[in-house]
Amino acid sequence: MDQLNGDDLSAVTSAVLTGSRLLVAIAARSLGAVEDRVTLPQFRMLVVLAGHGETKLVTLAERLNVNPSTAMRMADRLVSSQLIVREVNPLNRRESLIRLTPQGRHIVDEVTAHRREEIAAIVSCMSPEQCRSLISAMTAFNQAGGEPPADHAHPLGWPDT
Repeated sequence: MDQLNGDDLSAVTSAVLTGSRLLVAIAARSLGAVEDRVTLPQFRMLVVLAGHGETKLVTLAERLNVNPSTAMRMADRLVSSQLIVREVNPLNRRESLIRLTPQGRHIVDEVTAHRREEIAAIVSCMSPEQCRSLISAMTAFNQAGGEPPADHAHPLGWPDT
């Protein structure tokens, strides 16, 4: 594979950073509709559960890259808000299993819909050729970074960390 020269690499890096600022702004605005119900870290937990279904607390903590005690506190708040259910694993009573409630799923779906609408509005201002180029470039970028397709397990862009 050919390597980019320094100027080309700098231009690509700048373009991606600019695009990432736009995507972060879209993400922040989409969370605005639910900020009275969940924090960003709690929302990340809901997204992981939406993508993976019922999950052990320890596995959830690993995917969120937090300590199990931190995940437990987050889960406690979400249980009290009736956004997740935490139960003892019938196969191993020392483990907790966590899953979304219908209300938790609704929050994830609401934020996802808002992001899709805003991204669609931006993309609709582009020509068909630009859209095809964007698909190609973003697909290559995502593959190079090890990110699965958005419609896969991470509809909001958070990987299994």
